[in-house]
Amino acid sequence: MIWKRRQQPRPADTTEKPTSLLAVVAAATSAAGAQGWQALDQLIDALAGCAATSDADLGRSALALLGSAPRTVLRLDEHARRGWPYAPPSSPHGGQGMQRLAQGLASPIALAITSLHGDGRVRERAVKAMLAAPSPELMPFLVLRTSDWVRQVRDRARAGLALLLAENPAGYLPAALPVTLLIAARDRGGFARTQALAAIITAPDRVLASLVASPDRRVRQFVFDARLAQRRLRFADLVIIATTDPDVRIRSHAAEAACREAVWTRRVEPLRRLGRHRRPEVRTVALTALSRLGHDTEVTAHLDDDNGLIRALARQCARQVGTDPLVAYRASVTGPEPTPGAVAGLAEIGSPADASLLRPLLTHPQATIRAATIRGLVRLDTITPDCLIPLLRDPSPSVVREAATALRPSHRQLPDQLAWELLAEPSGACRRAGYRLVRPRDPHSWLRAALLQARDPDPD
Repeated sequence: MIWKRRQQPRPADTTEKPTSLLAVVAAATSAAGAQGWQALDQLIDALAGCAATSDADLGRSALALLGSAPRTVLRLDEHARRGWPYAPPSSPHGGQGMQRLAQGLASPIALAITSLHGDGRVRERAVKAMLAAPSPELMPFLVLRTSDWVRQVRDRARAGLALLLAENPAGYLPAALPVTLLIAARDRGGFARTQALAAIITAPDRVLASLVASPDRRVRQFVFDARLAQRRLRFADLVIIATTDPDVRIRSHAAEAACREAVWTRRVEPLRRLGRHRRPEVRTVALTALSRLGHDTEVTAHLDDDNGLIRALARQCARQVGTDPLVAYRASVTGPEPTPGAVAGLAEIGSPADASLLRPLLTHPQATIRAATIRGLVRLDTITPDCLIPLLRDPSPSVVREAATALRPSHRQLPDQLAWELLAEPSGACRRAGYRLVRPRDPHSWLRAALLQARDPDPD
C-alpha cells in the first residue's frame, strides 16, 4: 500500500508563515495535477502543514487553492481509496484526525481529507460535520460524496447539497460547479448536476454574472446553455457574446441564436456586422442568415473567403444572382491581387486545365499565396516534383511544410541526396522537411535520419 512505502513522513513545521504554506500548497496542487501518486502524497503533506497551524482561515485558503483544480480533487479522491486507511496517526486523515472529527474539533482541511476516507462511516461523519458548519471551500468534497457508493453517505450529502444551493446559490454554486460537471457522467453523478441546474435557473442575474466570468470552460458553457434555454439573453447580449467570447462553442451557439432572431425580426445591419467578423463560425451563420433574407449579392462578395464552407455558400448565392464562380476565380488568380481564398476556390471547382493559371503563383511574393497554390495544385492532382523542389528551401516555413507534404507521396521520384542535403540546411523548417521526405523510405534511412535529428538544436 502507498502509506507503507513512505518512511516516517516529516512533521509539518508549524512556524512557517501562512503565505509560504499557501505557496507550498499551490505548487503541490499544480504538480499533483499531472504527476503520479508521489505528487498526491506531497500535496497531502502540504495540506497537513496548513492543518497543523490550527488556523481555520489558512485552511480555507488552502482548500480554495485545491478547489480551483477540480481534476486534482478527483485524483485525490481516487488516490485515497487505494492507500489512506494506512495513514500515519499524526496525519489529518490518520488516528488524530479521526479523533478530532469525533470530538467535533476537526479543521476544514481535516474535514475535506476525511471525507475521502475508505471507511464509509468515516465519510458519513465527515459529511455530517461539513453540513454542520458549511463553507464554500468544502463544497467540492461534498459534491463528491453525492455520488458515493454507500447509500447513507450519498443520501446525507445529497440532502445537504440541495439545501445549500437553494438557500445560498451565490455562496456555494461557484465552488460546487467545477467538480459537479466533472462527475456528471459517472454513475450516480447526475444528481449534483440536476441540483446545480435548478440553482442556476432560479439564481439572480448577479450570481450568473460571476459564473460567466469563471476561468473554467465547462462552467461557462453550462451556464450559457441554461441562460440560452431560459431565453434570459437579449439580442444585444447574444451579439456581444458571439463577437467577444473566447470559447468557440459558446461563440458559435450565441451567433446561431442571434442570427435566428435577426432573421425573424429582419435585422440586416447586425447580420452584416457579424458577417465581417474574423471568426469563421460567426461569419458562416451570419452570411447564411443574410442569404435567407435575400441578400445574395452581399454574400457573393465572399467568394474568396478563407473558409471553405463560406466559399461554398457564396458560390451558391453567386449562381442565384447570375454570377459564374469559376469565371470569377480565374479572373482573381490572374489579376494583380490574388487571394488565398480565390486560389483555393479555383482548385475546388476547377479542372486540371486550370493548373496553368496557378503555377505562376508559386513565385508570388506573398507566402500565403505560395502555400495556397501548393494546396491547390495537390487538389487538382497536377503536382510535378520539379516545380516544388525549389520551394523546399523557401524562406517561409509554411511554404516549406506544404511543399514537403505535397512531395511525400512521390518521394521515390526525388533525387537521392535531396533529403540529406535538406537535413544539413541551417533552417529548421528545411531540416524538418528533409526528415519528412526520408521517413517514407526504407527503415535504415529513417533510422539514420532520426539519429541525426536527435542531436538537432531545434527542439521541434
